[in-house]
Amino acid sequence: MFFVTDKIVFAMAMLRCVSASIELTAAFLMLKFGRVETALKINAVLALVGPSVMILVTVLGLAGLAGKVSISKIAIIFSGVVLIFYGVNKS
Repeated sequence: MFFVTDKIVFAMAMLRCVSASIELTAAFLMLKFGRVETALKINAVLALVGPSVMILVTVLGLAGLAGKVSISKIAIIFSGVVLIFYGVNKS
């Protein structure tokens, strides 16, 4: 189906597939239990999974770019990720 020559791209895609599977499983669990309290608990666990996967995929991407992109551009990309988390968590 897909022929991937880059192991980093494959790892990034697989992490996203695992994340999607976790999200879908959580949605089905919410439907199965059918209670708001339980759904909120499941959602709290998902709040940890999403950012963790984003960080891991970004780190893999930066590792793949390490030899191809200058250090200053990698720093700009990394600071962009940090700013995303800062902006989302700022109340």
